[in-house]
Amino acid sequence: MAEDRAVLREKRLKRQMARTEKYFDYTLLFIVIFLVCFGLVMIYSTSWYSAAKDGDALYYLKRQGMFAGLGFVAIFIITRFDYHFWTRFAFFAYIIVIIMQVLVLIPGIGIAVNGSRRWLGKQGVITFQPSEIAKLVLILFLAFIASKSVNELKMFWGIVKTMALAMPIIILVVINNLSTAIVLVGITFIIVFVASNKYKPFAAMVIVVGVFGVVGLMAASYRMTRIDAWLNVDTHPQAYQTRQALYAIGSGGLFGKGLGNSIQKLEYIPEAHNDMIFSIICEELGLFGAIAVILLFVLLLWRCMVIANNAPDLFGALLVVGVMAQIGIQVLINVAVATNSMPNTGIPLPFISYGGTSVTFLLCEIGLVLAVSKQIKFKQDVNVK
Repeated sequence: MAEDRAVLREKRLKRQMARTEKYFDYTLLFIVIFLVCFGLVMIYSTSWYSAAKDGDALYYLKRQGMFAGLGFVAIFIITRFDYHFWTRFAFFAYIIVIIMQVLVLIPGIGIAVNGSRRWLGKQGVITFQPSEIAKLVLILFLAFIASKSVNELKMFWGIVKTMALAMPIIILVVINNLSTAIVLVGITFIIVFVASNKYKPFAAMVIVVGVFGVVGLMAASYRMTRIDAWLNVDTHPQAYQTRQALYAIGSGGLFGKGLGNSIQKLEYIPEAHNDMIFSIICEELGLFGAIAVILLFVLLLWRCMVIANNAPDLFGALLVVGVMAQIGIQVLINVAVATNSMPNTGIPLPFISYGGTSVTFLLCEIGLVLAVSKQIKFKQDVNVK
């Protein structure tokens, strides 16, 4: 009998230990790995023709693979640390990003490509977009600030003050990059909204942002030209890229022409491996492939939501919410632009579009999400599986 009681006590102890084991969201990790690998396949399929004319058909694939590899190394490193560890760098990173955005605007330092000055580095060697780094830094910084000022966020001026902290970055980005500024505004709005329990102030802010958005559009003639091209896509000369993207989507049909068999990628769609890669997915893999990709993103956002709901503290939850906001907004805008549901603007499809800075720092953000998931205990997690 004593032995039986000892066995039962040992089993009960093991069950208690099992309930306190930490969680790790392998489902999220596998989804991200699949999306990145799928992106590499589509980048090669989309870019080999134009890259071969410059002497190396694998050029874009190799560069994207290098940056993706760097991003996965970053995931490994970031998940080794408690996610609270990174808060000590939040303010410093915030200042550095502001400095980099100022440098982008200085002729001779900032690098202009296709008329847009958005890059730093040495052209032809290595360049990067500080605005992509700004997304990660803003998520980390705002999540930390909002988690420390919950009581202030119950008042209107507390909400305004917290949102104002994001304004230096947003204002510097919007000068040359309206599309990324929209994403930054969305990240700011959603993080503060989740941290606050008020609704009326945000309704007022939506109206104010809408008014400033209209003023911003009218202040730049090229932005009004994009709206005119969106409304007259069949005839407007500036709507050529969107028109070709729609041809690609329409010609794909239900199951597509087959991987590698796109016609529009043969330089009909300029730089199709960048922001218009979704249209090539539709052409080669059809409606079925497009829906499958969108469902993968929905699944990714769902896993992030599960982690946010079970995060050990508000800071962890807001970190994950910020990453969700960025990915969700970018997917929505990218697909809307490719299908002409909104005016053309340059937003990459997360993990799939070509862009070294984008994929590297997106993977860093996923590393933070996975670091939060590691702090979830099975005993407190009732909705993980």
